[in-house]
Amino acid sequence: MKQKEFFNVAEVQLSYNPHFKAQERPQISSSKQAYDLLISNWDKSLINFLEQAKMILLNRNNRVLGIVDLSKGGGSSTVMDTRVVFAIALKSTATSIILAHNHPSGNLRPSSDDIRITNKLKEAAKLLDLELHDHLIITENSYFSMAEERMIIF
Repeated sequence: MKQKEFFNVAEVQLSYNPHFKAQERPQISSSKQAYDLLISNWDKSLINFLEQAKMILLNRNNRVLGIVDLSKGGGSSTVMDTRVVFAIALKSTATSIILAHNHPSGNLRPSSDDIRITNKLKEAAKLLDLELHDHLIITENSYFSMAEERMIIF
């Protein structure tokens, strides 16, 4: 007895349309440069109100491929979904990423959840031959770099 099954699968699209040559894109070589780029692209009206997560996508020369809004949460948390992070990174052909989220409280110290998700994403990145360069916690005036504080070790 033959059984035919048909599955309708929705097409998922992620668009990446670079409008600049690679050598014209910013190059990130420090946490401070990453912070400066992120803060210039952050919604300042929400930085002290809602927690948001973003990701910088980088090519092999640490040139910026793009900045992605990952999530908006409440006053004390937001989500960094591992599958979403890496679906975007792989689709954009990024070879490394920098994660960031803000703390509306102004406290720059990472929470235990921040450390847990960073370690989870770092391990997942290794499996996909991607590098997690840093995870920044930002406020409108400063930042905390997990890489500079040796919380991310390669």
